[in-house]
Amino acid sequence: MNYKSILLLLILCIAGVGSHAQKSSQPVSTKKIDKWIQQKDWANGLSLNLHASVNNAAFYEAYHTNKKLWDTAFAFLQTQDLINMPIGKRPLIGETVFISVTDEPSKNMADVKWESHKKYIDLQYIIKGKEIIGVADASKATVTKPYTPDAMNYTADGTYYTTDSRTFFLFFPNDAHRPTIKADGYDVVKKIVIKIQVAKAE
Repeated sequence: MNYKSILLLLILCIAGVGSHAQKSSQPVSTKKIDKWIQQKDWANGLSLNLHASVNNAAFYEAYHTNKKLWDTAFAFLQTQDLINMPIGKRPLIGETVFISVTDEPSKNMADVKWESHKKYIDLQYIIKGKEIIGVADASKATVTKPYTPDAMNYTADGTYYTTDSRTFFLFFPNDAHRPTIKADGYDVVKKIVIKIQVAKAE
């Protein structure tokens, strides 16, 4: 094989690698993400529903970046006696996944601030009772308190939802949220928050 042939083969190999890398970095289609959400393979048998406000694309990316963290969180929700679970915090996987269970009065809207997090994703589920949760795009909100690990506060125009025990919320770093707001008729709410670290691919 002469020099020109070797050079041509080398160029073709490099082009092939570049083409493969370009294909592998293509964004996942909305259709594929929606199908994945609907099929609920991610739930591993968990009967709870994903709230309609959740950013499906962010969930798809986070789940496939580190499946182990999410599977641990969902398995916990599926297998534990949440109604009788004691309040407090405990780790599920060191500092990468941990839970916080509360059973306390909800708050007046004026006493609750908009917040978001950078290090952890919030999975919030109401075990017993109901509360109102606001959801807004953090990139369109006005920062009132700069980031202090692991939260920052805002003023925002958001959409408010009344929770129930059939669905759970996910709040990613760009999701400003305003939880624990009192819903009419529900003074005390039992709730679990699972903190899932924003993880890099393993």
